[in-house]
Amino acid sequence: MTEPVADAISEIPAERYVLRQRLTLMVNRYEIVRADDNGKELGLLCFAEQKRMAAKEQVTFYTDAAKQHPLFGFKARRRLDLGSTYDVTDSQGQPIGWFKKHFKASLVTSTWTLGLPDGRELIGQERNAKVAVARRLWEVIPVVGDIPGPFLFHFDFVAPDGSLALSSTKRAGIKDVYRVTLPALADGKPIDWRVGMAMAVALDALQSR
Repeated sequence: MTEPVADAISEIPAERYVLRQRLTLMVNRYEIVRADDNGKELGLLCFAEQKRMAAKEQVTFYTDAAKQHPLFGFKARRRLDLGSTYDVTDSQGQPIGWFKKHFKASLVTSTWTLGLPDGRELIGQERNAKVAVARRLWEVIPVVGDIPGPFLFHFDFVAPDGSLALSSTKRAGIKDVYRVTLPALADGKPIDWRVGMAMAVALDALQSR
């Protein structure tokens, strides 16, 4: 397994987060936690909960247990459409970004585009092409394909100038936990963390689609 890109760019100013998925019999819960440069968790920022069998066309993150205060979320423009674009919105429902999976390119290596309000488009792909191919083969083998694969998939998104804009690294272990890094770009600032974390959640929730 390759070393996380986030570790290789630790000297670059960046925002760091931990994305944790908790599964129960009834609910699929995502938690977003802010982290420091050493990976120490600094506290829960927000969470989203869905019924296990519910469609994933819409995910909303809240800051309170009563789910009265939405912070951001994403929603498919068309339901039950594998090629749909997903809009990322703020607490008022205003668009702050979008993302889309490229299914033709993803037949070999999963490929996504993440769009920003200023028109920039980030291209994201699985970091390890060999792991991507092995995971594809696992998924198409009868019977075996129904068993969760042993592969860890990591993603890197690059800006138009080639600089790293988002890195998502899955930790080894039974639980789904990701380290997400948003490095500062040419303008000295990282992308909106809400947009970056929406993309990170989608990489887990929608990756198999």
